Amino acid sequence: MINSPILIDIIKIFFVFILATAAMIISVRTLKTLLNIYALQSLCIAAIALLLYFKTGSFILLLLTLLTIATKVFLIPYVMRRIQKSMKLQRDVQFRYLTPIGSVIAGVAIIFIVYRAFSAFLVDISQEQMFFFGAIIGVSLALMGMMVIFTRKQMITKILGYLMMENGVLLFSLFIAELPFIIEVLIIIDLIMLIVLATVLAFGIDSSIDEFHARLSSFTFWFKDKS
Repeated sequence: MINSPILIDIIKIFFVFILATAAMIISVRTLKTLLNIYALQSLCIAAIALLLYFKTGSFILLLLTLLTIATKVFLIPYVMRRIQKSMKLQRDVQFRYLTPIGSVIAGVAIIFIVYRAFSAFLVDISQEQMFFFGAIIGVSLALMGMMVIFTRKQMITKILGYLMMENGVLLFSLFIAELPFIIEVLIIIDLIMLIVLATVLAFGIDSSIDEFHARLSSFTFWFKDKS
């Protein structure tokens, strides 16, 4: 166990990096850049888990660090890049409800609202300011991922929104929740993501979610005709 103020300062620096990557994910249009930013965000969360391992000595945190690097930094971005290349999509130019600047403003508002909501009781629960800010950023990240799902049109970008939500849940778990419970939640989310990715590969989505529903409907009618 290493209880050093330097570790806490480094973790706070990674908090800043995570917020910066969140701002870019909700505003950037280029899909390749979005995937790289997601991998960077996941790497920052893995680095925080590793620093917490040095601080607390919990072996679960070390396993979580290795799992995050293997899946979120390498495996998932690799699969998403293959999907993006097969779909021949370069940019997600259409935003719903919010513009890129409006998305950033909404993200800042989310952080402020979560801070005000949590400051009423989390300060009493957590003795360290680091855990307080970690929980706030984790919940804010999950809400911003949800915002990506509702405001972006391309299916692949919506998947990134789900992945961003999962990063938020993981970050929150590092500071507040019980790790065994969170691991179970992450497994469920990963299963959902595998289903979504398998659906993308099976139906070859090359545009928006609306066109995906149209293709799925025609597939259903084909089965009805056969029966």
